[in-house]
Amino acid sequence: MAGMSGGQFFQPSIDDLIPLPEGSELFVLPGRLPVGCDPESGEPLLLEEDPYQAGAAVQAVAAFMSPAYTAIFNSAYQTRDRHAPRLPLFAYTSVGWHQGRFWVTAFRSDPDKRQDSCQFDQKEIIQKTGTKLNKYSNNRLVQHLGKCCLTYGCPAARNYFLGRWEAPLPTSPICNARCVGCISLQPAGSCSATQDRIRFVPTAEEIAEVAIAHLQTAEHAIVSFGQGCEGEPLLQAQVIEEAILLIRRKTERGTINLNSNASLPLAVERLVRAGLNSLRVSLNSAQESLHSRYYRPVGFTLADAKESIRIMKEADRFVSLNYFIQPGVTDSREEFEALTALVEKYRPDLIQLRNLNMDPEWYLQTLDFHSTESPMGMRTWLRILQKRFPTLRLGYFNPFLS
Repeated sequence: MAGMSGGQFFQPSIDDLIPLPEGSELFVLPGRLPVGCDPESGEPLLLEEDPYQAGAAVQAVAAFMSPAYTAIFNSAYQTRDRHAPRLPLFAYTSVGWHQGRFWVTAFRSDPDKRQDSCQFDQKEIIQKTGTKLNKYSNNRLVQHLGKCCLTYGCPAARNYFLGRWEAPLPTSPICNARCVGCISLQPAGSCSATQDRIRFVPTAEEIAEVAIAHLQTAEHAIVSFGQGCEGEPLLQAQVIEEAILLIRRKTERGTINLNSNASLPLAVERLVRAGLNSLRVSLNSAQESLHSRYYRPVGFTLADAKESIRIMKEADRFVSLNYFIQPGVTDSREEFEALTALVEKYRPDLIQLRNLNMDPEWYLQTLDFHSTESPMGMRTWLRILQKRFPTLRLGYFNPFLS
């Protein structure tokens, strides 16, 4: 078995492997041949035909892991067909078969089970979603979340209808970034977006109606602006500000969170004054050049995101980095030094280790990434980061702030 990191092939160690998490999916990768390792030398070997059936074609495979797991290596493959389609917007983890089960190169990055597949009973979801959709038939946001739940199986939307944990509050149909790997809007000729973007801006009253009931009753209640089915929520700062004020007039319970590209520091400051508890800042990279190549921002830079972090920390609010993990890029020496410099200066409370949902080759091309040395390795990266910043939390989910 081999893994890929930054376009290079490596042989995983035993410590890199865990059983395929329940609820994960397996993908075939069309037009791509699998790469393995020579069992004696450890050198990478391209597999061009089925070793058990001479002349039979083979394709590379990958695992799309359940939430709360972070990849150590991407699937090892070589694209041989020049007409091979671009891979859709998922993460592609190296997977193998041994002793009657699948294994992946990964680790569990968060013990929280809020999105584990065993937590969801589809019959209960359908029943409770139908009840709530009928109850809030005039609330467009609830109706939108119903589609997220029943059509796309969004774990956050499911948990909202089940009345627990973190509930989503999408608000913005527009964005000030043109992320290459945007999961809600892709240009014609690219791969498909994985979900439909919200088409309206809910009113403050619609938002508050969803949030207040959830915060008042749910265990470890969180409501989060900024979801995969929308653009940038800070562009709707006025309506979000009004909604937060309405929410806090009714309840002080629970956590109000914003997931964002953090591009508008003045808007963040407004929301802090209104009562925002936590901010999750999405970053593919702590390097300006790589950040701009992926986000293709309109009217902002990485410096604006850093200023938003500063504003939150100055107000004694909680800050997470939604740090997109791409083996070979994340654990390159240059990226590690840039990340540690950011953490040292701005002191975020938590880094969420989220796998980047994007064709690995496309991502490297987008960044024009050419490493001159081998990556640190994700487990080494993790160990050194924890040693350098012992109070920095590492995880996957937005935390409930008691």
